[in-house]
Amino acid sequence: MGTGWRALLDEATRRLTESGVDSPRVDAEFLAAHVAGVSRGGLFAAAAPTSAQAKKFRSLVERRAAREPLQHVLGTAPFRYAELAVGPGVFVPRPETEQLAEWALARLATVAAPLVVDLCAGSGAIGHAIVSERPDAVVVLVEKYPEAANWLRRNLDGVAARVVEADAVSPETLSDLDGQCDAVLSNPPYVPTSTAVSPEVAADPATAVFGGSCGLDVIRPLIPRAARLLRPGGVVAIEHDDSHGAVVPELLTAAGFADATDHDDLTGRPRFATATLPPRGLARLAGCEAL
Repeated sequence: MGTGWRALLDEATRRLTESGVDSPRVDAEFLAAHVAGVSRGGLFAAAAPTSAQAKKFRSLVERRAAREPLQHVLGTAPFRYAELAVGPGVFVPRPETEQLAEWALARLATVAAPLVVDLCAGSGAIGHAIVSERPDAVVVLVEKYPEAANWLRRNLDGVAARVVEADAVSPETLSDLDGQCDAVLSNPPYVPTSTAVSPEVAADPATAVFGGSCGLDVIRPLIPRAARLLRPGGVVAIEHDDSHGAVVPELLTAAGFADATDHDDLTGRPRFATATLPPRGLARLAGCEAL
C-alpha cells in the first residue's frame, strides 16, 4: 500500500473513532477498497490514490462518520457467497443469519429438489443463499413491505425463485403450498421495542427490527403459519433476540413441533431456534399465546 492510502486510512480511522464507529479501521479499509475498485485484501497492492479518489474517499468517510451504515455507503452487504444490494427501506443482513442458512442447507442436503419458504425475506439473504447453493431447490420468498420487496426483487433478478409481496403470517399467503414445504426459514422482526439500538440499527426499517413489547409479536403467529406450510418431517428455523433463547423453543414445542433446539451465534448468544414437524401431521396450535 502506498503512503497515500496509508495516510488517508489513518486519517479516516481517527475520524471514525471520534464518531463512535465500532470498527473504524476495518470500515475505513472497506471504503478505501470500494473507491480503489479492489478487494479489501487487494488494497495493499493498490496504486496510490488520485486526487479524485481521495476526495471521494473522504466524502464516504463523512457519511460513515454520520453513522450511516457501512453497507448503505457501499450499496451492498455480503451474505455467504453473495453481495446483496441494500439501502434505505430494507434490513441489512447480518453475519449471524448465515448460520441459520448453513443449518438449513445441511438439513436439506439429502432432500431432492427441496421446497423452501423464506418468510419476512427482506433483502432475500436467506432464500438467495438457499437457491444459489442448492440450484435444484424451489424457493419462495415472502415480504410484506413494498420498499423492502423492491430490494428483494432486485437481489433475486435472474435467480430461479418466486417473490411474493404479502403478509408472511396470513393464512392466505402461500395457502397453495400448505402441507408441502420441506423447510420454512425466517429472520423476522424480533427486537423488543424498549431496546436501545445503535444508529446503524436505527437506519433499518423499524418494521424489520422491532417485534412489539416482548419482541414476539411476529414470531408467535409465524410458528403456526410455518406448521401449516410444512410437510410432516419438514423443518423450521427462526432467528430471534438473544433474550428469546428459551421462549422460542417453548413456543415451538407448545405448537406441537418436535426436537425444538436453540442455537448460539458466533459470539455465544442465543440466536435461532429450529424444530421438526412430527410425522403425525400438522402441529397443534393451542398454547402459543400463553407463553
